[in-house]
Amino acid sequence: METQATILLVTSAEYVGNYTLLCTSNNGEKKKVDLLPLLNLPAYAELKDEDEFLRYGVDDTVFWASGADIAPEYLFDNGVPC
Repeated sequence: METQATILLVTSAEYVGNYTLLCTSNNGEKKKVDLLPLLNLPAYAELKDEDEFLRYGVDDTVFWASGADIAPEYLFDNGVPC
């Protein structure tokens, strides 16, 4: 019998300060993810403005009003368990 791998999705994200999100995934794990290093990349540069950073939403991953988003796998792999 084959088992299917579960696709990792973000179910919620809470801003905890200093460009860090507490992300909960569909496997029940919570991880605190520091996104400050990403803000040096062109795709995320406008998120250095904290007001813009706070305009995020969750729809299977974290996304921003600017159109930027982050793969759930990145959040999971780079987060610290809580």
